Order: sequence, then structure tokens, then C-alpha cells
Amino acid sequence: MISDHDAAARATEAFRERFGGAPEGVWAAPGRVNVIGEHTDYNDGYVLPVALPHTTRAAVGRRTDGRLALASLRGDGAVVELAMDELAPGRPGGWAGYPAGVVEGLRERLVGGVNVLVDTDVPVGAGLSSSAALTCSVALALRDLVAPELSRTDLVELARRSENHFVGAPTGILDQSAALLCTAGNALFLDTREQRTEQVPLDLAAAGLELLVVDTGTSHTHADGGYGDRRRECEQAAERLGVPALRDVADVAGLAALDDDVLLRRARHIVTENARVLEVVGILRRDADPRSIGRVLTEGHASLRDDFQISTVELDACVDAAVEAGAHGARMVGGGFGGSAVVLVDGDRAGAVADAVRERFARAGFAPPRTFDVVPSAGARRIA
Repeated sequence: MISDHDAAARATEAFRERFGGAPEGVWAAPGRVNVIGEHTDYNDGYVLPVALPHTTRAAVGRRTDGRLALASLRGDGAVVELAMDELAPGRPGGWAGYPAGVVEGLRERLVGGVNVLVDTDVPVGAGLSSSAALTCSVALALRDLVAPELSRTDLVELARRSENHFVGAPTGILDQSAALLCTAGNALFLDTREQRTEQVPLDLAAAGLELLVVDTGTSHTHADGGYGDRRRECEQAAERLGVPALRDVADVAGLAALDDDVLLRRARHIVTENARVLEVVGILRRDADPRSIGRVLTEGHASLRDDFQISTVELDACVDAAVEAGAHGARMVGGGFGGSAVVLVDGDRAGAVADAVRERFARAGFAPPRTFDVVPSAGARRIA
């Protein structure tokens, strides 16, 4: 990770090198890890993410020739450039489509065009919302420059539309809400239907705990088919049950009318996952021992593995090894089919648990995982 000061200086210098002048500012948005509440957001349910200290930075400056230019310090660093009136879904493609979709959403305010240089230390493809960190850093920058009347909730929707309609990734609002609305020291309890939020204190260090992220190194992408398949299956289940969304099913008894085993599994995960979010929030609100949420995390992993069927052998190995080594709980996070897991562990056992996961991976012939501690961090902000 890099400090905001150093990140801003690095992005500013890179912007000067590529575009021949200084940016109007540098903005940062974090990745996120979800404590609990996976795939519930597009089912009008509940989620509980925290922002990571890892961020994506966007150095931004307006231009006057009606063109958009995008550059990244990842990859070959080439500049992607096109006329503003050429913006369309899939044009530009690849990583550039994410910030371009945000720009397209404010095109009428940016008739002169804009230069954007991005840099990041959010692991890409690890289920930590690197794409939302990218879109939200650009969204906040453009809000400050040309649309100051927009609220952060407005920016959540702007960034979501960029992913859904411009890139074709059928995400809900979890990732963008975490990037824009999280605050340091807290988890964000979000009711995605009502768009109500509550900052729930999450000081694990005071309880002698750590929340480890284990990046398995198996990459995923929301624009691929598996995520979209799950969303469609949830919509089909809700339609057969005659409810607006699976959020409206009170408990698993309400799923009795589903005679399709696949749809039953998908719906059961959503119904029980919403209940798990509410259980964890209740524990944290009562200032109870947060070790007790570990069991809920592990139950959530079993549901994602067995009912939603989006885990992988690497994620299962990580969870099993961590719990066997003494972790209070663990589960996969993110869209699935790869990415990361979170592990709740006593601070004095964190090293031993991480070693146990690495040893399990080595025995299985998997690539060595990357691990780091999560500190609930601040949401998107201007850093220069």
C-alpha cells in the first residue's frame, strides 16, 4: 500500500508525462471486502462491507478538443483516446470501458473532453471490487469538477450504470456503495432496497482480532457468464414465488413452492444470507464479542459453496485450512469463481493461520496465496 501523499505525487507526475500538464486534482476510491452479504444486493437485500486501505487513484484534467484520453500505470501504459461522441458500450473496451462509462454518463457536462490517468494497488480479479474502485474514483473526480450538485448516492448509481450498461457487468450497488459511503473504523450496513445506511463500529483490534484477506490468485470477472447466470436464476426464482425480489421471502419455509432444485438452492442462499447479515449486525450493535460472528461467516461460505455453487477448490481449501488452524470463521468473498476469502482470527494466531493456508496450497499444488490484514478504512476522497 502507498500513502495518499505519495500516491497523489506518483499519479500527478505520471499525468504530466502522458498529457503534458498538471491534473486538476487526484481522487482515490478504495476496494472493499464484504464481511457478510454476498449476492444479496441485486436481490434488494442487506450487505455489510468495509473499505480496504488499498485504493485506485484517478488524476483528472479537462481538455477543450472534445476528446477523452485514458491511461493506466498498470500494463503497458498506452493512452486510449477517442472522441467524446464516439463513446458507446464496448467502445472503448477492456479496462478503459469502466472510466469511459462514467465519463459517458456526464458527457453533456464534459463537452470539451477530459484526460484521466489511473493507478491502483487494489488487487485486480481478487473479488475486492477493483472495478468499483476505478469507476468511483473517476465519478467523484467528475462530480467535483463539473457536477457538484450530485450526492454520493447519485454517484453510486452513476458508477453502477457504467458497469451494468457500458461494460456489461450485471453488478448490484454493493461495491459502489462501499467505495463511496464507507467510513474509517466502521462496516457499512446497507439496505439496498431502501438505500438506508448505518455505520456499524468494527474495531477488531480492540478485541484482539484480525480480519485477514487471502487472495487465492485465481482471477474472476463480473462480465463473464457465471455471475449473470446467478442473477438471472434469482430473478426467475422471485418470479415463480410471485414476489418483487427474494428479499421479500421471510424464511426458507417460504421457498416451498419452488419445484426446481437449482432455483431452490439459489433462493435459499439469498434468504439465509440476508438473515446472516442481520445476525452479524445485531452482534456488532450489541457490542458483543465479535468472535461470535466467525461461525456466521463459515456458514455463509457453506451456503455459497453448496447452494449458490460459486466457490472454487482453492477457496474451499483456504476456508478449511484456516478453520482447522484455529480461525473463528472464514468464507469466500466477492462474485465467486475465484478471488479471495476472509478469515476472522485472533491477532496472535494470524501468522500461524496464514502459514497453514500456504501449506495447504503448497500440498495441493496451488500457487502461493497473498495475505493481508483488513483495517476498515475511509471511502472515496480527493487526495490532491
